[in-house]
Amino acid sequence: MASNGVEQPATELQTFVPQDGSEKKSGSFNHGKYQVTNGNLDAEAAELLNGKDFDPFKTRDVEHPTTNCDTLTHLLKASLGSGILSMPLAFKYSGLGLGILYTVIVAIICTHCAYILVKCAHALYHRTRTSTMSFADIGEVSCREGPEWAHKFGKFIRATVLGSLFATYFGTCSVYTVIIAENFKAVIEMYTPEVDVRLYIAALVVPLVLLGFVPNLKYLAPVSMIANGFMGVGLGITIYYLCINLKPIQTLEMAGPIDGIPPFLCIVIFAMEAIGVVMPLENNMKTPKNFLGLGGVLNQGMAGVTMIYILLGFLGYMAFGEGTKDVITLNLPADEILAQVVKILIALAVFCTYGLQWFVCLEIIWDALKEHFQKKALLAEYIVRVILVVTSVVVAVAVPTIGPFISLIGALCFSILGIILPCFIECVTFWEDGLGPAKWRLWKNILISIFGVFVLFFGTKDSIIGIQKAYAPKNATHAVNITDIVSTTVASLLPTS
Repeated sequence: MASNGVEQPATELQTFVPQDGSEKKSGSFNHGKYQVTNGNLDAEAAELLNGKDFDPFKTRDVEHPTTNCDTLTHLLKASLGSGILSMPLAFKYSGLGLGILYTVIVAIICTHCAYILVKCAHALYHRTRTSTMSFADIGEVSCREGPEWAHKFGKFIRATVLGSLFATYFGTCSVYTVIIAENFKAVIEMYTPEVDVRLYIAALVVPLVLLGFVPNLKYLAPVSMIANGFMGVGLGITIYYLCINLKPIQTLEMAGPIDGIPPFLCIVIFAMEAIGVVMPLENNMKTPKNFLGLGGVLNQGMAGVTMIYILLGFLGYMAFGEGTKDVITLNLPADEILAQVVKILIALAVFCTYGLQWFVCLEIIWDALKEHFQKKALLAEYIVRVILVVTSVVVAVAVPTIGPFISLIGALCFSILGIILPCFIECVTFWEDGLGPAKWRLWKNILISIFGVFVLFFGTKDSIIGIQKAYAPKNATHAVNITDIVSTTVASLLPTS
């Protein structure tokens, strides 16, 4: 209390009762002159103090929860996008032997970063007694619940996550419309006169809007399963072509030059990364505990993705060697029906994948707007869905060579989102609990973050070069083709690339 502008000393009661500035550190409360610690509390009291009595998964209320199988299907689709078709190019940079080793290392790092993000979410569920969190929520709450020095970063981390996720995934949706249109265009115009690619892109508005009407991830699971089927058949036909063209292994490089490592990393990391869909998938699970663990959904999915990436990269480079092109389908005979079927199947797979990438954008936008539409919320939500889809198509029609710019956004955003930020969040989340013997968790995250900065630098550099090439004067009058689009988007972290 204060009287006549002079602050009076606190009473005994005010000193004892927790004020807004009370602190909780390592299981103890500091309340003015008194400190209450759980050091001598029994196990039940200690659990109450740490929030262990609260089970966030039993209190989670999801209207249409997804099964483990549904979640695994979504995860596979998010990580197996059109970027996989550039894996043979990655092996061309690294060599056959080192390509396998590098891919395994990259997969371990990407999986670990996604794993620790979900692990931090589960820890924060107990501390805050909540049952779901988005990526942005985890970033902000970890800072708020962490050490005092991290409190000021909460809002900044949240804004960074939301802005980066929306920019990258919305850009991804626009690029996907171009990839779909170009694949159909390449096949159709083998039999018909040439038409501007913008017409093909515009024709996608209606089917994409209908796809955008799928209400939630539960009902999107069959679409992802269909996409996996299309991609699987397309890859199967592609592998057939690769197997009938295999070269003797002695004629190929087993270890590429050092300067081939950066482009290899840009292709593989940014194609495999799917950090933006991890929390939406976990939040919609019927049994979220099964997402983690040695045999959990995350590890199962990423193990399968890694093996497929290695298989296609290895066989693609063995088949075409130094003649391997940016996208392996470009090495297939364009006039053969089977090769044309591959392009159609990939176009359909990317079309189905659009819904999963677009769902990330929808969650970000609708979470920000739904408080303003308490009445007729359903109608407002579907209007937002239509606007998002139409806008992504309009952007693609206006700038069909948008690929290089999305590569730049992806290189900047996903190196930070997929590698650096999860490491920071883990350190902040478990700072008060200790970072392990000799602070091993801290040193581990520092090393991974250095790797992330390395990828960020070279990914940004390659993206800028791609922009310069795409907009060089000699290309100014040429229509964009599938090579330009896909080769400049493999570094954009499309889950997907």
